Amino acid sequence: MNILLLGSGGREHALAWKIVQSHHCDQLFIAPGNAGTAAFGTNLSISVTDFETIKASCLENRIDMLVVGPEEPLVKGIYDFFQADPDLQHIIVVGPSAKAAQLEGSKAFSKQFMQRHGIPTAGYAEFTEANFEEGKAYIQQHPLPVVLKADGLAAGKGVVIATSTEMAIASFTEMIQGKQFGAASEKVVIEEFLSGIEVSVFALTNGSDYHIIGHAKDYKRIGEGDTGLNTGGMGCVSPVPFMDDLFMQKVEETIIKPTIKGLTDENLVYHGIVFFGLMNVDGTPYVIEYNCRLGDPETEVILPRLETDLVALFAAMDNGTLQDANISFDQRFVATIMAVSGGYPGDYVKNKPISIDAEIAEMKDSIVFHAGTILKDEQILTNGGRVLAVTSYGNSITEAAAKSKTALQKIHFDGMYFRSDIGFEFPC
Repeated sequence: MNILLLGSGGREHALAWKIVQSHHCDQLFIAPGNAGTAAFGTNLSISVTDFETIKASCLENRIDMLVVGPEEPLVKGIYDFFQADPDLQHIIVVGPSAKAAQLEGSKAFSKQFMQRHGIPTAGYAEFTEANFEEGKAYIQQHPLPVVLKADGLAAGKGVVIATSTEMAIASFTEMIQGKQFGAASEKVVIEEFLSGIEVSVFALTNGSDYHIIGHAKDYKRIGEGDTGLNTGGMGCVSPVPFMDDLFMQKVEETIIKPTIKGLTDENLVYHGIVFFGLMNVDGTPYVIEYNCRLGDPETEVILPRLETDLVALFAAMDNGTLQDANISFDQRFVATIMAVSGGYPGDYVKNKPISIDAEIAEMKDSIVFHAGTILKDEQILTNGGRVLAVTSYGNSITEAAAKSKTALQKIHFDGMYFRSDIGFEFPC
């Protein structure tokens, strides 16, 4: 079949790498893609939210399956757009309906959903301009630290962990009255801070059946030892040693099964990935957030471990045979380390030439995934804050991370920075 993949980051490069391994894939198109995805298919200069141009491309290229990488087109209703158009209805769309995508698109929606279905999460309240003063009073009596979240999509920047009441009120005021994130912060969710270790679990579902396709731990802080500003993710490891059978049983029984049942009970059409962002609090999992797609850089460790044909799984999701699918995993550990532009997550300069030593291709246990890159006149240039990631296999997290660091030393661009301590909690 012909497949169109939407997106341009490291997640999409990893998806492209995995998709073309399937014997079900005849041609792969990526919109808009990056310098790395071009090695696996045809990049198309199309915005992920330009639905009409996406439609035209699907018809021109006889697309059979649409795989949606980022959240924005899902929240804006690309699944519904395809289902409503007779010319597109035959195309398998990997992603939820707009209503179901509100699990990510609205923090308030997701918290209310969890409350309705008894899914463990932090206590919370929600506020708007209409009850702004009540929100300030709520903050003033709330234990510290306290978490403030813009309700809508804010490009990963809409969460503040306030360590003082003054900081919390200032952030609350900036979000609502200062319109810091536009419409995304017209409503703000204020919630209890959970202390623990953050991890992620990924399930593929058709809204009634599901399969777990991986779990991971990512590293969001820019600095060594988890210090400094939050980023989109500086690295990731999988499998996570403490996520043993007992912990995963708790995740399934208290979180995944009630979530899928909730989708069914509320008639939420969901044909895609559910990303469960969890906090392990002394062995008990709580939901921090849902995402309606694969994560980045989690995808760069999840898919290298997944031995099952991904396109076949997507097809099974669509045709009702998902429950019969067999999932298998590479038993090695995997670690990915992200190389970023100088200045990131603050201001940074694009269009820096990237050199990648040819000998990296001979490192059979390492894979380079492009994120913020672009190809101009046969030269690969930086095109984002997070530029590329190196994923490696090993018999331990330490060994896998060491291989990724070795490979990164063979990649060069001006201002390049990466964390050398990814996986530091799991020495072995």
